[in-house]
Amino acid sequence: MSGARREAVAVAVLALGAVVVWALVPTYPNYDAYYHLVWGRELLDGQRPTFEAYQAPTEHPLYLAVCAVLAGIVGQDADRALVLVAALSLVALVWAVFRLGRAVFGPWPGAVAALLTGSSFALLLYAARAYVDVPFLAVVLWAGVLEAERPRRGTPVMALLAVAGLLRPEAWILACAYWLWMVWPAPEPAVRRSLRPGLLALAAVGPLVWALTDLWVTGDPLFSLHATSDLADELRRDRGIGAVPGAFVSFLADALRPPVFLAALAGLALAARRQAGRSIHVPLALLGAGTIAFVLSGAAGLSILPRYLTVPAIALSVFAGYAIAGWVQLPSSDRVRRPWATGVAVLAVLGVGFVVARISVIDRFTAELRFIRGTHQSLVAILDQPAVRRGRACGPVTLPNYRLVPDTRWILDASQREVGARSVKRRPYGVALFFTDAKMLRRFGFAQGASTLANVPDPGFVLVTRNRRYAAYVRCRG
Repeated sequence: MSGARREAVAVAVLALGAVVVWALVPTYPNYDAYYHLVWGRELLDGQRPTFEAYQAPTEHPLYLAVCAVLAGIVGQDADRALVLVAALSLVALVWAVFRLGRAVFGPWPGAVAALLTGSSFALLLYAARAYVDVPFLAVVLWAGVLEAERPRRGTPVMALLAVAGLLRPEAWILACAYWLWMVWPAPEPAVRRSLRPGLLALAAVGPLVWALTDLWVTGDPLFSLHATSDLADELRRDRGIGAVPGAFVSFLADALRPPVFLAALAGLALAARRQAGRSIHVPLALLGAGTIAFVLSGAAGLSILPRYLTVPAIALSVFAGYAIAGWVQLPSSDRVRRPWATGVAVLAVLGVGFVVARISVIDRFTAELRFIRGTHQSLVAILDQPAVRRGRACGPVTLPNYRLVPDTRWILDASQREVGARSVKRRPYGVALFFTDAKMLRRFGFAQGASTLANVPDPGFVLVTRNRRYAAYVRCRG
């Protein structure tokens, strides 16, 4: 079997496995994704999306379009379909990391880098919850693959970066950097360079479409920037340039896991010392652009979140793959091969020890998946109770705060007026949902410091039904 066929079979097996796991272990989107589903359905209904809803997340134009398409095709099951898109995007990401690692350092470093990426619990959880980051990373890494396999390819690479720029703004920096790379004088003097206006136009697609979308919906072309900064302040998240240096190191170490982080640093040093790697500018560009985006987020007063470092984390995974398996590419006569392999063996022992010490992470991961599933299914069950359906005629459904508002709107196909948060406005009538489980109360009930009053029924509300995680109270006029 040829190498290309083995690769195709491996990818097909991974994709089939992702579909099987998706079907057997149901999970549901996160807060941001549910809002995009709600907005997508509003678009299908001929309405402008409610970007200005209480503590709504930042919109992502292409993700909004994907959600609208899924809502139009599969209706109420679009939330599960969106998780499938994320799961298959993770497969595409792992494949792209392999191809990038192979193009730069060889097949074995590429395979190790892909394994490190696919075994990341953070990325697995992002896929299970349909974060926009997973398809964004897949598109960015495939742009990197095209460039690494044929440097200065031009339009196909920039087209993918333009697509990525409709998912997350970090791609705008990559697109600008790639345009500069393409107009920079090439080593070959016979190659004529120009300002490449076509590439520059593609680089501008992301910010232009983003601004036009915000302008159409809210009247403010910079609404996403303003709203993201305001939301970070309201949620009391770490923000500002002062929080960047410490967060940068700690987030990367956590995302990669300490042994992999150390291997990545070793891989960077080895690649620089040995001047190893073809098209090494690609992982270096991903690392540099992702770092710049993280710093700019802090400088702009936006939230400092681990998810904003996923691009440099994956770039470092490529260098970690080189540190772990680069020695395999060396001829047996190379005097560096044996000490390098010995060092990797020592690192492997330390890595096994780290995994054993952190074995509880697997339990926490599976427990989180069960919690996600149970939270959603219990919410569907209580909203489907006859007493709750009757109570909706008396007024809106309310929750203690913003958490689970988009989930509830999606399940009920409800408008912004029909579902709300008591932390911003108390309603004298309607259906009031409360949490009956201690973990639910900690995770959702007191989010953003919601007061105790938002978590207890107001006078006149009567308990009508409850289950393991929720209790529903109703009050009607008269």
